[in-house]
Amino acid sequence: MNPSAHEHLPPPLADSKLFPLGRAAPPRAGNYKWVYLWGAPLRAMHWIAAIAIVVLIATGFYIGKPYFLGRGEASQGFLMGYVRFAHFIAAGVLVMTGIVRLYWLLAGNQFERLPALFPIRSRDFANLVRQVKYYLMIQPEKAPHYLGHNPIQQLSYTFTYLVGALMVVTGFTMYGQANPGGFFSTLTAPIASLLGGLQVVRFLHHVATWWFVLFPIMHIYLAVRADIMERGGGLSSIFSGGHFVRADRDYVDE
Repeated sequence: MNPSAHEHLPPPLADSKLFPLGRAAPPRAGNYKWVYLWGAPLRAMHWIAAIAIVVLIATGFYIGKPYFLGRGEASQGFLMGYVRFAHFIAAGVLVMTGIVRLYWLLAGNQFERLPALFPIRSRDFANLVRQVKYYLMIQPEKAPHYLGHNPIQQLSYTFTYLVGALMVVTGFTMYGQANPGGFFSTLTAPIASLLGGLQVVRFLHHVATWWFVLFPIMHIYLAVRADIMERGGGLSSIFSGGHFVRADRDYVDE
């Protein structure tokens, strides 16, 4: 481009007066290569689970405290019934994605299997502090480089799966109460007793829901942040399966 042509271009958004605290992202420079990370089954389960979680949160809050009511007499409508039905269907779909993900912990590629998702290797624990410093903008130049999940992501996803398991257990425990003496009621009765009763079960289910409200916000923010900082198109990897990375770097999990 002719240098004089820059005179006719608007200033970068980060340099405008409207965003005095902004800072222009560094231009993409250097030698890049494209790496394939996430297989089609994992990507499909990711988006199916995301939709199911949105439905579960919306319907779950309504079941806990209805924030609008249908018109007419209660006997003339079935709004709560429809909401509960949608909640149960979404719960079944989420459980299905969890089963597929468990299988993919064994059958996936090196970035999808168990060691890459859970912080069980000593090298990941050693890099945990360095990764925290990177996110806090303390010595970002010493951050470990991962193609897949870094230690902070491993911990957050591990915790998310554990909270998800708690949601499933407590959810089916409450579901069993719709048919006392039935299969789910009999199966989950010891769980209700162990946790201290159905009120405690409901409380845990409600509190755990807030993690699935907060986690997507953090997840999207960090994904966008990494895309801006690393300039590799990582945000699109959940659609395409891969993204660009610097070819002149050494990666911990390569």
